Amino acid sequence: MNDPTHLAHGLAGDNTPPDWPPLTALEIDTLLRGYPALGTPTRIDWHSPRPLSAACLVETSRATVFIKRHHHSVRSVATLSEEHRLIAHLRGNGLPIPAVLSDTHGQTAVAIGDWTYEVHERATGVDLYREAISWSPLPNREHACSAGRMLAALHNAAEGYEAPQRNTHILVARSELICSPDPIATLQAQLPARPGLADYLQGRDWPTDLADLLAPWHAAAQARLAQQPRLWTHGDWHVSNLCWSDSSANARIDAVLDFGLAAANGALFDLATAIERNAIAWLALDTGFAAAHTDIARALIEGYRQQRPLSAADTRLLADLLPLVHVDFALSEVEYFHAITRSRSNADVAYDTFLRGHAAWFSTPPGQALLQVIRDGA
Repeated sequence: MNDPTHLAHGLAGDNTPPDWPPLTALEIDTLLRGYPALGTPTRIDWHSPRPLSAACLVETSRATVFIKRHHHSVRSVATLSEEHRLIAHLRGNGLPIPAVLSDTHGQTAVAIGDWTYEVHERATGVDLYREAISWSPLPNREHACSAGRMLAALHNAAEGYEAPQRNTHILVARSELICSPDPIATLQAQLPARPGLADYLQGRDWPTDLADLLAPWHAAAQARLAQQPRLWTHGDWHVSNLCWSDSSANARIDAVLDFGLAAANGALFDLATAIERNAIAWLALDTGFAAAHTDIARALIEGYRQQRPLSAADTRLLADLLPLVHVDFALSEVEYFHAITRSRSNADVAYDTFLRGHAAWFSTPPGQALLQVIRDGA
């Protein structure tokens, strides 16, 4: 099923065979017959190393487009269209996002066999961090400041967007559990509708594990989290999802990519996710204090403040939220690996290393130091 010449980013920062086979010339030709304005495909320029779907850049006789393919168990036409409606709203408010193209039936999400496809304009700018692992820290403080400004611009553009919450938990960054006064009861109530996750959790003492990881943080943050204004969020604000004007320190962001994890949450949830994704060397925690990139966290917050106000109460809540921000998404990854790709080993990594390990790190001296920097107003 998998092309041995194409590798994807693995959970340990390595390169591994992908979960999904790379896109082929034959299926691209079939798909693009529904997009006659693009002409005929001539070659595949690049296959994405991102592991949770298959994607590539395709040159046609009239354009270069980005094509992404999902298994129907991960994204149906309906659930993928939720992302596209958010993108349309943000583009309408001036955010630089490549357009999602419609086929001859006016559809932006197309089902063919077991797959769901989307076709995007090629992003403008330079994809500087295209090969960066999603959990790798950003090395450039100036780029972090720009990323913070753009995230605030996205939140400003998302104001007024009202839509129901995502109709899936699979690979979506949601916050219902951490906003709930009783996360264990909330997850228990979700499990009948999430049989894959329920099946995995049967082999775990998950109520105890969840209580342990929540205990130092949840009581302090929950009431304030629940009061945060509802706002649609990107959910995966890492620099690998941004394109830049050039490689200089003062480069501007020309394009924002990948709304696959987007959901209705709140602005501080997205900013905490940005810090988690860009300011912590999760794959190098053995380096001690060097794993916490406090300068990057400060720069993200500084840039954000230049576009959208943050009070002292906001930064205190941001610090209290940071150890919890991954919880709902980590469980969605457990569900994905166990029920869809059938990888028990990856599901165990998502549960032990991601769900439990990330929360535990914030109780270590480096984690505490990072949280104190944020509480102090960064």
